[in-house]
Amino acid sequence: MAAKVPVRTFNNGKTVPVIGLGTWKSAPGDVTEAVKYAIDIGYRHFDCAYVYGNEKEVGEGIAAKIEEGIVKREDLFITSKIWNTFHKPDLVRGALLESLKNLNLTYLDLYLIHWPLAYKEGDGLFPEDEAGQGHLSFSNVDFVDTWKAMEPLVGEGLVKSIGVSNFNMRQISRLLDSAVIKPVTNQVECHPYLNQSRLKDYCDTHGILITAYSPLGSPDRPWARCDEPVLLEDPKVLAIAKRLEKTPAQVLIRYQIDRGNIVIPKSVTQQRIASNFDVFDFKLSKEDMKLIDSFDRDLRFCGMAESLGHRHHPFENNTF
Repeated sequence: MAAKVPVRTFNNGKTVPVIGLGTWKSAPGDVTEAVKYAIDIGYRHFDCAYVYGNEKEVGEGIAAKIEEGIVKREDLFITSKIWNTFHKPDLVRGALLESLKNLNLTYLDLYLIHWPLAYKEGDGLFPEDEAGQGHLSFSNVDFVDTWKAMEPLVGEGLVKSIGVSNFNMRQISRLLDSAVIKPVTNQVECHPYLNQSRLKDYCDTHGILITAYSPLGSPDRPWARCDEPVLLEDPKVLAIAKRLEKTPAQVLIRYQIDRGNIVIPKSVTQQRIASNFDVFDFKLSKEDMKLIDSFDRDLRFCGMAESLGHRHHPFENNTF
């Protein structure tokens, strides 16, 4: 029987497993088997998004394991996210229903606003403006209005909790000023080179948990440059891993857990899926945590550069 995963408690009293399987960049042909294997070894938390283009295949993996009797739906924690082209309030419910259909589910445990910025509606997921050449066409929809359209979905039972992703402190503050339902989490890029300490302190103050994506530094990101540092090859990370007889990835995942964050490493490789999950037999010392904290260099690997110039771009003015 799979070991029980520790949980964190949201501000609404619901719980979430501290580790989940990320599915960004996971090819549809691989992710079904990855999900099935992950459930077999104990994962109960899966992080999805409409824009990833693989929700249907994730759903097939989930359905297979429910049908086998390995898990029940209520044993699982499934997240998805509303994409930027569906921010208009009258599109929000339909976007959720589409994700539910793809995943073959009747409800989500968590639904997030994927980014605070909106794109032009009805012209593909990455609509280009008249200039073309990769310039995106923006919408003027305010994420506060998107949030107001998400809140009734909780009452309908279509989602258990709602939250945000890639929001800075100013944007969360705006949301809190008018929200009836407080976000339960802010899912952001978070790793030792971008430890998000100021944002985490702010979210902690407001009872909002941090979910760390790209906790390993997203080494397989398509836009990686050869001159950028590779977190998994950092000599200081390697030294800690060697001393603890753990892999660098396990150290980086445990770093997030010991900070009180939720963490969602991505892989479709069985060995790495299993290794990333094998992080509950050790803890990092205070000295190790302090040392890893010192690696911060405000280095963001997922900067959403194609959306620079949008009035709601969360990183353009460095507002954390």
